[in-house]
Amino acid sequence: MMTRPCAVAGMFYPKDPARLGHLIGGFFTGTGPATDAKGIVCPHAGYVYSGQIAAHAFSAISPDFSGTFVVIGPSHNGYLTCISAISWDTPLGPVETDEEFAAELDLPVDEMAQVTEHSIEVQLPFIRYRFPKAKIAPVMMGEQDPAHAMAVAEKIVAAHRMTGRDIRIVASSDFSHYVPEQVARDGDLYAIQAVENLDVPEFYRRIREKRLTACGYGPISAMITSCLHMGAEKGQLIRYGTSGDATGDRDAVVGYAAIAVM
Repeated sequence: MMTRPCAVAGMFYPKDPARLGHLIGGFFTGTGPATDAKGIVCPHAGYVYSGQIAAHAFSAISPDFSGTFVVIGPSHNGYLTCISAISWDTPLGPVETDEEFAAELDLPVDEMAQVTEHSIEVQLPFIRYRFPKAKIAPVMMGEQDPAHAMAVAEKIVAAHRMTGRDIRIVASSDFSHYVPEQVARDGDLYAIQAVENLDVPEFYRRIREKRLTACGYGPISAMITSCLHMGAEKGQLIRYGTSGDATGDRDAVVGYAAIAVM
């Protein structure tokens, strides 16, 4: 059976299974109790920079979850919105794609567009480690304007209704890129307030106002909209940090946030 091979193992995260499992296990040490989140915002940088924050995001979901993760990642290479319909390899073992749910999403299948993209891949070792029975529906988002984000959300809601699957939605995104840390923190937390209020139009407005360089604002918006249809009532920032926490360089940082939508 065809699977999507790891593209950034050994770069964004360890290729060795024992080392990777030990690293992820350490990230989950000290995370809080699950909040039964319907969706999360989770960073997709190298684990040395954002792995601890990613663990805080996934810790918002019960480790007993065995349904389907809809993982929405932005395209960093200019591809249009598409899905993958095959399973994905990780050093910890493959993560199976929910073929029925993926088909019900009614989005174009483009496996080649996914080959080098990291925004979905870096989420999967966390899923394989913490939720070994869960499946995925990988969605790569190209256009991120409000209309396209709403369209992706509508596809997710329709597939959820048609399949009856128990789903959780992962919006893969970093926040500000390569600006002074205080600038990143102020702008990111300003935008995150709108996420906590589940206010997508205001989130877009604040992104534009501050000219924020969050790379996955479309996936975040699609996740919020989908979760609202599933009865979500609030969002909660679990943890925020920057690459400067790992490097000590506060002059040009990337911002990362773990956010739960409940």
